[in-house]
Amino acid sequence: MAVSNSHITILTLNVNGLNAPIKRHRLANWIKIQNPSVCCIQETHLTCKDTQRLKIKGWRKIYQANGEQKKAGNPSHMQRYTKAQNKRMEEDLPSKWRAKKAGVAILVSDKIDFKTTNIKRDKEGHYIMVKGGIQQEALMILDIYGPNTGAPRYIRQVLKDLQRDLDSHTIIVGDFYTPLSILDRSTRQKINKDIQDLNSDLEQANLIDIYRTLHPKSTEYTFFSAPHHTYSTIDHIIGCKALLSKCKTTEIITNSLSDHSAIN
Repeated sequence: MAVSNSHITILTLNVNGLNAPIKRHRLANWIKIQNPSVCCIQETHLTCKDTQRLKIKGWRKIYQANGEQKKAGNPSHMQRYTKAQNKRMEEDLPSKWRAKKAGVAILVSDKIDFKTTNIKRDKEGHYIMVKGGIQQEALMILDIYGPNTGAPRYIRQVLKDLQRDLDSHTIIVGDFYTPLSILDRSTRQKINKDIQDLNSDLEQANLIDIYRTLHPKSTEYTFFSAPHHTYSTIDHIIGCKALLSKCKTTEIITNSLSDHSAIN
């Protein structure tokens, strides 16, 4: 999403894990090519101990929310190795031995003068809010990674918890794990009551789906479910209605990094 008056672009992408060094290297190159002012990523799978792993030249301001290390088990053969060797092998463990982690991050380009005034994050790594200003203009970015179950209710609770921070400078991005309208599913399935309630909360907060508002008939999607053979848009950029007039463009961008497409 390109915002005209501050000349900034905001990019959001579910990266589907960043534990592998080669994946972090590919992400860094991709971000440099896209060259956004602000890049928001979700599902990093990083923990609190992994903060220093995420480094990208030209984006020194990196704000993260990561969960604690949680393991479902440990294969017996790993007990024969040192801690350092185990740590390297953990990156390639099958999912039955390594629990999936959330993790979100907001990266701010060195090219913009962003001054931070407040940061809020949850302990599980499902959201991070960064409040500040660019060229004396206020900006609040909330990066969300919705859980696999009960995502609409979870997002509603986050909005309730942060309601005092929501204002006319609010931009909410991320993987909501939730289609917000009938057009957000290739099956044209009707939205359920939980999603209706979430949409109602967004409307009451004076927030709108920026991409859907600018592309009301678009059939581009951000995610393909192979098991169900369906496409959907579950990644979103939400903003205050006052920001709509300042948005120049917004688009869905395919990539080879993840099973999600990005939104710019």
